[in-house]
Amino acid sequence: MLDIKFIREHAEIVKEGVTRKGEDPARVDEALALDEKRRHKLAHAEQLKARKNSVSAEVAKKKSKGEDATAVFEEMRKVADEIKSLDHELAAIEADLRNVLLAIPNIPHPSVPVGRTPEENQIVATWGEPPVIDFKPKPHWELVEKLGIIDFPRGVKITGAGFPVYVGKGAKLERALINFFLDKAEAAGYTEVMPPHVVNAASATGTGQLPDKEDQMYVATKDEFYLIPTAEVPVTNFYRDEILGEKQLPIKMCAYTPCFRREAGSYGKDVRGLNRVHQFDKVELVKFVHPSTSYDELESLRADAERLLQKLGLHYHVLLMCSGDLGFTQTKKYDLEVWSIGQQKWLEVSSCSNFESYQARRMNIRFKPAAGGKPEIVHTLNGSALALPRIVAAIIENYQTPEGKVIVPKVLHQYTGFEVIG
Repeated sequence: MLDIKFIREHAEIVKEGVTRKGEDPARVDEALALDEKRRHKLAHAEQLKARKNSVSAEVAKKKSKGEDATAVFEEMRKVADEIKSLDHELAAIEADLRNVLLAIPNIPHPSVPVGRTPEENQIVATWGEPPVIDFKPKPHWELVEKLGIIDFPRGVKITGAGFPVYVGKGAKLERALINFFLDKAEAAGYTEVMPPHVVNAASATGTGQLPDKEDQMYVATKDEFYLIPTAEVPVTNFYRDEILGEKQLPIKMCAYTPCFRREAGSYGKDVRGLNRVHQFDKVELVKFVHPSTSYDELESLRADAERLLQKLGLHYHVLLMCSGDLGFTQTKKYDLEVWSIGQQKWLEVSSCSNFESYQARRMNIRFKPAAGGKPEIVHTLNGSALALPRIVAAIIENYQTPEGKVIVPKVLHQYTGFEVIG
């Protein structure tokens, strides 16, 4: 969440940023009103506490002289009761203020283009060329059915739509990609972790899934746990309520997890095959960095994700997302999209985002400056490197042969143990 002091000192900038994201700036005024009320109550409480200390000293003085302190003691009791009542009011106001702050989105970085629709995102880089083939390409859902490597109907029978079953070489290809991505992340300096696949509400609130995306998550209601929509949630919460040393930064972590998303409201939007599923595999990169380096770290994070696409030989472009297409918690985001020859369209396979201090403030993750002084809030970043469903779809479509076979990218041979599917 945003710092209330920053909001107080830069109210118009915050309102403009909130508006650019398509959110209601009235929440900013609500936060400022609660902050003013809170500060007024705090000042009153400090005055009362000073009066209580003064009266307490007066009681002690009278007792030492053997004088009657009944009236003064009664005044001290009344002041104490008033302080107690005021503390309760303050707690309620602070709870209300936190709830309002949680409902105010992060504001876009100045370099983010202003816009409201995906069409206003900017292409900032392109790599490779679309595959050239002399036959009519098929979409992946037709190829995988013929090859018997992904079973959609049985996934529906077992669970429901959006839960595919990977079979034989399909399962091996999935596992090969996971291991390939993890190995390359380790080579780039990321420490691998294996986090839980369910989290509590505090963790989901810390990264911003709550209260913004509760409808998108699966919930184990009996235990009040949430199935993770991405490894970002458990990994970023790794240091919640901790103080790091400045020399520890940057901290780079990676994790493979299955991800679970209800995709509420997305029905009818590119749902065929692997394009939009409710359970999928992903390798996530997470960084905890010094505020002064966070945008350099975003560029290196993006480069780490791009490098994987290059090694797989997949034609892609990079989008700088406009303000209206940013997530609730992000200040700046790049999307990487690969070309799908079988569908003749771009498929998103990675998002690389900077959250600045927004998530870390919610989670109370700080670092102690090496030069001394008060602990400061770290900046957090994350990126998919990579999300597998559309990578698998792109590999199957872009490496298909006229006979309906699939050539496995060379970098995966040591992981798959085979070079051709079919």
